[in-house]
Amino acid sequence: MALISASTILTSLCLFHVTLAYFFYTSPNTIADQALVWVLGEAMGMPPTQYFSTPTPTSSFLAVVLFFLGLSDLITLSMPEEIWLIHHWGAQAPARIVVFGCLTLFTYLAAPPSTSSPHHHYPASGYGTASGSEGLCNRVFFAFSLLEFVSWFWVWVTLREETVSFVARKRRRRSSSNAKERS
Repeated sequence: MALISASTILTSLCLFHVTLAYFFYTSPNTIADQALVWVLGEAMGMPPTQYFSTPTPTSSFLAVVLFFLGLSDLITLSMPEEIWLIHHWGAQAPARIVVFGCLTLFTYLAAPPSTSSPHHHYPASGYGTASGSEGLCNRVFFAFSLLEFVSWFWVWVTLREETVSFVARKRRRRSSSNAKERS
């Protein structure tokens, strides 16, 4: 049995997404200045980003997407246990692991090469001016995708344990009800 239930982990993830949505909407710089984002970025040689210094239409859009994702995932947990445990999250968790694992790997591999100086600053003219995938190669996105990958892996492992115990409980109930009908 897991120390923390899948329901608790999923609820925490949902609230994490809603909290991120709030900060992306009101003050995205708060997220970019977090110690975890800085440590992961420095450790992996990720460049900082200037795009989260003030709220922008892009950060507001991201806030709405994260809010909707957190809210819809939270609503899923209000369904009967068999539906969310086996049918919904049993398929969602592995899919999200693959997506966030690929995004984390892509962000790491596509980031500009770091120099030997530990305090190298990426010039604005050389990084961040192009659109597309370059916009994903920064500390904030790397930290987010890595945390999501690790969290969804934890959810998946916990879900597998709880699914086995749920199915066993269901079989015991079914066999005991069949035994009562025979008597």
